[in-house]
Amino acid sequence: MPEQAPNASPTAAQPHAHRPIVAPEPHEIAAAAATGSHAPLGSEGGTRFEVWTVSLIGLAMVALPTIAAIVRRVSGHSIAGAAVYTQHLTLWIGFLGALLATAQGKHLALSAVEMMPAGRPQTFARSYAHALAALVNAALAYASTVMVIADRQHSDVLEGGVPEFVFELIMPIGFALMAVRFARLSPNRIARVISFLFVAAAIPYTVAALATALGHPMALVPPDGSILFGAHTTAVGWLGGAMLVAGFLLGAPVFVIMAGAACMLFFLNGTPIASVPVETYRLVASSTLPAIPLLTIAGYVLAEGAASKRLVAAAQSLFGWMPGGLAVVSVVVCALFTTFTGASGVTILALGGLILPALVREGYPEGFSLGLVTASGSLGLLFPPSLPVILYGVVAGVAIDHLYLGGLVPGLLMIVLVAVYGVVAGIRNKTPRHPFHAKEAFSALWQAKWDLGLPALIIIVVASGFATIVEAAALGAAYAILVELLIFRDVHPIRDMPRVLGHAATLVGSVVILLGVALGLTSFLVDAEIPTLLLSWVQLHIHEQWQFLLALNVLLLVLGSVLEIYSAIVVLAPLVAPLGVAFHVDPVHLGVVFLANLELGFLFPPMGLNLFLSASRFQKPLPLLYRKAFPFLVIMAVGVLLITYVPAITTGVVAALSSSPH
Repeated sequence: MPEQAPNASPTAAQPHAHRPIVAPEPHEIAAAAATGSHAPLGSEGGTRFEVWTVSLIGLAMVALPTIAAIVRRVSGHSIAGAAVYTQHLTLWIGFLGALLATAQGKHLALSAVEMMPAGRPQTFARSYAHALAALVNAALAYASTVMVIADRQHSDVLEGGVPEFVFELIMPIGFALMAVRFARLSPNRIARVISFLFVAAAIPYTVAALATALGHPMALVPPDGSILFGAHTTAVGWLGGAMLVAGFLLGAPVFVIMAGAACMLFFLNGTPIASVPVETYRLVASSTLPAIPLLTIAGYVLAEGAASKRLVAAAQSLFGWMPGGLAVVSVVVCALFTTFTGASGVTILALGGLILPALVREGYPEGFSLGLVTASGSLGLLFPPSLPVILYGVVAGVAIDHLYLGGLVPGLLMIVLVAVYGVVAGIRNKTPRHPFHAKEAFSALWQAKWDLGLPALIIIVVASGFATIVEAAALGAAYAILVELLIFRDVHPIRDMPRVLGHAATLVGSVVILLGVALGLTSFLVDAEIPTLLLSWVQLHIHEQWQFLLALNVLLLVLGSVLEIYSAIVVLAPLVAPLGVAFHVDPVHLGVVFLANLELGFLFPPMGLNLFLSASRFQKPLPLLYRKAFPFLVIMAVGVLLITYVPAITTGVVAALSSSPH
């Protein structure tokens, strides 16, 4: 008799009673897709004005590239300024989304605070983190104002006569509002007072930026950062470094730590801290960056509807006849869901409570079922339209379409390895098998055709050259919106769509703000020749390509377990990519190895993200999750090693399917 699943009744726990998986309702998926937020946006999650603003910006970003791609194919002419305006709107949705993430506490951060004793220790940790965040954002608001005032003098003009510096205004405004919000949300009164003192220093400079933009220059900004940081001394560096390390350990957002480090390093070097927002604004120069919000919108819109129900039914109809069929169904559905949303956490939260009891009812041991759900949550990150692939391509400068092509076979390999273990478990536990009926399978696949059409659409339009990666992402987002609004009607255009777009913008904001400030830190590291020194050290101690790849496997496995995947990509990819070139590793192969290792890091104890999410979702102790997930860690490690040391698994597909060399 298997162990009983959480919240399963004794009757429901009978091992061989066949019960179809019942998918959660759309509103339940939406709650999970909000990465844990269960209150509607506009209450604790930001103002309705913010939600509607990001919704309109998101829809404009979907419309511009979609119309541009269609017009170019029909008439042979491009829409002037469509791509440029889409890139600039990415900055706006990023900062407004970051403001929403601040309201909801959804910025990427180390979750060590949750392991501290409740009461005063946690209150102190959160108070310190909020005060530090308010200070750093106040400094960034000041630095952004310096940039806006300087650019006001020689700003370019976009199509239609709009000055480029107008789009820059969101930076001082956004940083200032985040500083205010961090201060206001501090759980301790004294910390709130201290935080608001930091904020008070930023407000005049934000006003100066607005006044300057309106043609009324205000000379409030001194030439250096002494107003905020004091004298240029080594003591300031040690104190600031200690404050940032403490903030990281106590749960301050990662973007705050990276931005604070960048500001401090530039200041100590005698360079204006405006260099940080200048590098952040360089995001606009990335022609592929808009694919991040566009594909996020597509995934969240599908997650809001009943896509999970249709995908589960289709997978059951195809694989239910196999030994361990339900385990295979679980692996496939979780991988598809992670592909759509780009986040393993969403998959575990949204589908875990659905799949775990179903596995136990079919006769799988609860420990195996826990491990399967925990491991399956990270599968699918290599397939389109997965967000981490886009982010790696932007950060490392690798063609995103080639990364998607290169990730097809490695992604399938990881799924097959885990699914085979599920088949073995099914045979061992004598779980029931259900007859295959072609008519039922065809009907279920037909019902899911629109959901499966999203990745197919993106692959086809990119591989055929019909559209650029950004246009393909926009077409995918438009496709998802139209399918949910007009065909399934699971999403109401007024009641639901702003909320869904707001949730998507929250994730986009937490990623874009991190990427933006990371560029500032990377700029300092490049100026200080840190990558060159690192390359020299590696070449001195590592002489063979296989040694480099092995060291990379170990490094990414460990760091992938303590860093959230977006943070890991932003921090590590700029350092790893030049090393790959030095050791003659194909850039696409390196990218797939990088992402596959991070996928494995989700299961690596003691800090693997999926382990924490499953422990929280199913109310199980972490040591139990460590034991039950370990077999899946070993199985997936075999897949990662094959991907790493048999490069043809990746590069062969690119060579066969890509029409241009990488």
